[in-house]
Amino acid sequence: MTLATLAPGAARAAEPRPKFVTHQLEAWFGTNRVLKGIDMAIAEHQVTAIIGPSGCGKSTYIRCLNRMHEMVPSARIAGRVELDGQDVYGADIDPVLLRRKVGMVFQKPNPFPTMSIRDNVLAGMRLSRRKLAKSEAEGIVETALRGAALWEEVKDALKKPGMDLSGGQQQRLCIARSIAVEPDVLLMDEPCSALDPIATARIEDLLHELKKRYTIAIVTHNMQQAARVSDRTAFFLSGELVEMAATNTIFTSPSDQRTEDYITGKFG
Repeated sequence: MTLATLAPGAARAAEPRPKFVTHQLEAWFGTNRVLKGIDMAIAEHQVTAIIGPSGCGKSTYIRCLNRMHEMVPSARIAGRVELDGQDVYGADIDPVLLRRKVGMVFQKPNPFPTMSIRDNVLAGMRLSRRKLAKSEAEGIVETALRGAALWEEVKDALKKPGMDLSGGQQQRLCIARSIAVEPDVLLMDEPCSALDPIATARIEDLLHELKKRYTIAIVTHNMQQAARVSDRTAFFLSGELVEMAATNTIFTSPSDQRTEDYITGKFG
């Protein structure tokens, strides 16, 4: 069969499968509506960047995905959030188990201050009350630290406090803690904003490796970072999704003037 005989579009790469899909997602803090009908898909095994000015709803959006939004007093949502086609707000969904499948890495590195590097990695496993044999625990620690590109730096210091690490190492330790429980998705809320350029570059390099195993959504105020690390980019403004497209398209030929104004620095 020649290319000429293929059905239209058959020679193109298949579209990635959506991992998360939100339908008319709305979110409030009290009477303040911070998300306004977000219809959006996050593709499997890609990095999706979410950009926009402060207060536009970026962080609230990803916190709705693993039900962290509901932990805030007076917070509520409307609409639907689907993970692999299943409503994550369904009555039969355990939020704790959901958060094991959908890990979160925060803006400021937050290793547990009284725990060693080793115990920080295993913290999520222990919170789930899973009993581990010593050999299994050691394997999980090494695998997670290798996955976070940290093993070679700390393998001889696993009993030292996690807080003894540099800021960039602490953030990679938090990534290791997240992936130790074998999630499907990693949500990252401005994970490099508190880091120096060298540590930021390490995290960015790591994202290219992590997306082979995980679906990643990253909120970032740094448009250069979004351009470097993401496959697709979504631009939020005043609680609305203005547009979403391949990252190269967003940064070279956006379809909405507001997107162009933002990425060229006219506001934000």
